[in-house]
Amino acid sequence: MKPIIDHIQITVKDLEIAEPFYDKFLSILGFDINHKKKGRVAKHEFDVVEYSHPLLIFGINSPRKTFKEETIHRRKPGALHHLAFKAESPEEVDRIYLQIKEAGANIVEKPKFYPQHGENYYALFFKDLEGIKYEIVYEERK
Repeated sequence: MKPIIDHIQITVKDLEIAEPFYDKFLSILGFDINHKKKGRVAKHEFDVVEYSHPLLIFGINSPRKTFKEETIHRRKPGALHHLAFKAESPEEVDRIYLQIKEAGANIVEKPKFYPQHGENYYALFFKDLEGIKYEIVYEERK
């Protein structure tokens, strides 16, 4: 088996707030918003918005009512610390930075080299409107 991710689903606090941001964000990454689907999984009490790309399906889910008021924090057990998307060059990271900023993301760290992560590690770190952290990274791997 190859370690390739088929789909990712992230629980957000409020789908109505999150969906317009993810429409912009995922379009920047090459997702076609015309392939977006919405649904409800009644058995598990959540609504979902799924964005399809030939390489990955990315979904955002509503929380259970019990957890709706909890604070999002990436250091909670079981939480997503951050999700990194691979760029093809440092120039692509720079280009995406401008688009992500325009989409309303909270920029945590502007694009730069991060030698603590690797000799050629160039990345941008940002959070969505609710504080979920993402990264766009380029690294020459040998």
